Amino acid sequence: MATEVKIPDIGDFKDIPIIEVHVKEGDTIGPDDPLVSLESDKATMEVPSPAAGVVAKVLIKIGDKVSEGSPILLLQGEGAAAESKPEAKPEPKGNGAAPAADTAALMPKQEPAPAAAAAPAPSAPAASAIPDFSQVHASPAVRRLARELGIDLNAVKGTGEKGRITKEDVKGHLTRAAAPAPGGAVMTSGGMGIPEIPAVDFSKFGPTETKPLARIKKISGPHLHRAWLNVPLVTHQDEADITETDAYRKELDTQGKEKGYRVTLLAFLIKASVSALRAHPEFNSSLSPDKEALILKRYYNIGVAVDTPDGLVVPVVKDADRKGITEISQELGALSKKARDGKLGSGDMQGATFTISSLGGIGGTAFTPLVNAPEVAILGVVRSKMAPVWDGSEFKPRLMLPLSVSYDHRVIDGALAARFTRHLAHVLEDVRRLVI
Repeated sequence: MATEVKIPDIGDFKDIPIIEVHVKEGDTIGPDDPLVSLESDKATMEVPSPAAGVVAKVLIKIGDKVSEGSPILLLQGEGAAAESKPEAKPEPKGNGAAPAADTAALMPKQEPAPAAAAAPAPSAPAASAIPDFSQVHASPAVRRLARELGIDLNAVKGTGEKGRITKEDVKGHLTRAAAPAPGGAVMTSGGMGIPEIPAVDFSKFGPTETKPLARIKKISGPHLHRAWLNVPLVTHQDEADITETDAYRKELDTQGKEKGYRVTLLAFLIKASVSALRAHPEFNSSLSPDKEALILKRYYNIGVAVDTPDGLVVPVVKDADRKGITEISQELGALSKKARDGKLGSGDMQGATFTISSLGGIGGTAFTPLVNAPEVAILGVVRSKMAPVWDGSEFKPRLMLPLSVSYDHRVIDGALAARFTRHLAHVLEDVRRLVI
């Protein structure tokens, strides 16, 4: 008897287009084998098989839009009646694909991967917009490359054996398509009247190589562009003397390493941010869709930008106000590992009210992080450094941490931003204030 396999719980996403079907009728599959790949505005997800069996019938095709509960296929065999797994897993890394979602975000469908509350989530591509390569003579790697570059393989002439399309054919097609229009005509984007940058054939000037953007960057790019165009961004900068706090952090880190986790300054930044958000609730809000009111959030979920080989993703520490430094440190370690392994679920990246982007492990003196709209502010931190600080009678070496707070000027003015950042610095300068 054949059992119907359905789309499992994939968070709040609905009507997600299918970009790849991994099985066909008659295939023998095992538990966790990928069935289809979905692409939301935040991530690419594979739906795994709930059990072993033989595919009796495929009920969907590339371009179909599905939601939780949509039927995928009929499965025959022992264990086929097993329940579907609770959540689709992000597509693993290392094969040219990337997991979810400035930041960078970057990020959550909380309102999608952090974009303006008023800005509607980008509509999923129409079925006709997703090319069907089923009749094309090309390897899976070439098909993936074509999808990454947005090229319809049906329009590419193959030069390989028996007309097979090669990667060089795809790249050559891209180069020809990128050649500037006769007379140097410049195409306009049609969006807000902003002209596109004219295409240039760089191969005229020297050797080139075409490297597809990681999927995560392709997905987060439009969000970041939308946030940049919609949010009147201002950045306020300050610094905090974290000499004593960092000494205490090192004590906790030594204890944590013995138990298998690390305590970084990020855990203290999360707790300090919650304190500042409570004191200045405008920072923990979003504009209503009509821009006539503020939606004040009475919960404190802090997004943390995590660097991965394929780009930036922003997992969320939920209910940070209810957790201590140790618990937050352990959760950060687990989330960071899931992010690097490409195993973040959609629920891991939703619901942030405020985001922290830390470059402290790399360097820098300051930067301007982009607001993860529909959030209204974001904290950026870089590497702390020892500096001579005047205490009223002499200069003393102190460990100073630069702070950069970017904010939506429609909601927050400069004076409020200065008070928020100073509160943040004040709390970071004395760890005892974190428990108040």
